[in-house]
Amino acid sequence: MDIPRYWRLKDQRYRLQGKKCLDCGNLSFPPRLVCPKCKSRNYEKYFFIGKGTVYSHTTIYQAPDRFDHIAPYSVGLIDLEEGVRITAQFTDVPAEELKIGMKVEMVIRQIYEDGPKGPILYGYKFRPVISV
Repeated sequence: MDIPRYWRLKDQRYRLQGKKCLDCGNLSFPPRLVCPKCKSRNYEKYFFIGKGTVYSHTTIYQAPDRFDHIAPYSVGLIDLEEGVRITAQFTDVPAEELKIGMKVEMVIRQIYEDGPKGPILYGYKFRPVISV
């Protein structure tokens, strides 16, 4: 990823920034230019809480080039508390312990390093909710 794009997407990657339609209230992640529900362009920024449940998950064994050094790793669909379903990697949990319906929370982790002189890219991943 080039540096300008990385900086444009930093709020989306670090803070789960989406958009809320001001006409119908629909939430979108990633942010969209047009509301998929009512076709409005009347939006405001919306920051998701970052808590949800596992809808589905799988383990990746044959990873793309940038991720082959961490394979196998788990990814899944997360239903956020606000009603949006997103895709994310899991962290801090072995694949065999992942369960559908498990409560998870967003954390910031390294996604990949873009070469020896490129930026280290961070972003959201999800882990099981830690009980206190």
